[in-house]
Amino acid sequence: MTNSNIFKDCNLQAIAIADTAPNVWNCTPQFVGRLTVQPQHLDEFNHTNNTIYLVWMQAIAALHSAQLGLTFEDFEELGYGCVARQHHMEYKRPTFAGDTLWVATWISHNEGKADMTRQYQFVRESDHTTVMQGHTQWVCIDMKTGRPKKQPPRFVECYKPVNNKPD
Repeated sequence: MTNSNIFKDCNLQAIAIADTAPNVWNCTPQFVGRLTVQPQHLDEFNHTNNTIYLVWMQAIAALHSAQLGLTFEDFEELGYGCVARQHHMEYKRPTFAGDTLWVATWISHNEGKADMTRQYQFVRESDHTTVMQGHTQWVCIDMKTGRPKKQPPRFVECYKPVNNKPD
């Protein structure tokens, strides 16, 4: 996925959308993974700590990006990368150790400029409840200068937004 140690306890595995329940998604996802909440993911309230969801959001984004043909190594080769400008996370229900979650992501906005928006939805497998949803505004940067840059053609081709709207 990446060389970052923040993913070392992430047991996120890609799955087929068909392996999830129909009609649970706000929008047809472009990519879905499955993970199980572990005891080390819990906070003092004995539910999944909010910071863990951010790690999972980045992990599913990295898996999806790799599936689209853009890994960190590709970023280095191209001289362009994506960094987060802002995250929005809405917690709907708590999750606990042993809960299995479906984690979906999709690109909802990309005009080929410097930024794009990626959506996320976390659904508890056992009761098909959305437990968290959010989005990240990603910005394309020149990896030498760190400054925002218009996305290269390969990014525009790979990071196409979905065309369907939530019901």
